[in-house]
Amino acid sequence: MRKIIAGINMTIDGFCDHTGMLPDAEIHEHFADMLRNADIILYGRITYQLMEYWRDLVQNPSGEKSMDDFAVAMDNIPKIVFSNTLNKLDWHSADLTNKTIEHLVSELKSQSGKDILVGSRSLIIQLIKLNLIDELQLCVHPVIAGGGLPLFENLNDRSTFKLLGTKTFSSGAVNLCYEPKNNS
Repeated sequence: MRKIIAGINMTIDGFCDHTGMLPDAEIHEHFADMLRNADIILYGRITYQLMEYWRDLVQNPSGEKSMDDFAVAMDNIPKIVFSNTLNKLDWHSADLTNKTIEHLVSELKSQSGKDILVGSRSLIIQLIKLNLIDELQLCVHPVIAGGGLPLFENLNDRSTFKLLGTKTFSSGAVNLCYEPKNNS
């Protein structure tokens, strides 16, 4: 069965603020590999609109190989977007859904194929509450943001995880890979 892998960047004080982090070539390569090893990625509206930056980079490459490769991987992977405000999307590889996250994830997991990625804070929170995450990858950057959107906001139930592995980047960022203990 396909796995639901939630992957997100965060600061060491627990905030998800892409503007405050400094991803380097290694981190871009890591996330490009994740995209290439999956069939689909799920986004909420806010993160989807943030990721549209990469679509523009495909059309106008930066000349920095890791960024351009990530942009191509992002452009190629099918994206499903949850939004109550968007009516249409103009990215060829993106579609809106009106299904609930629980229904869509159950449907996708029952199909054959590669893993399903989740890249939005709000969706990760919902899936943790529903016990539907099979793997949680947190890329913790050596930055204290001092404020912003906390990753684990409004989670009231205790959840325990088993560490599957770590990957340390030369920038000092560390990717922590966990699985929920209740799924093992």
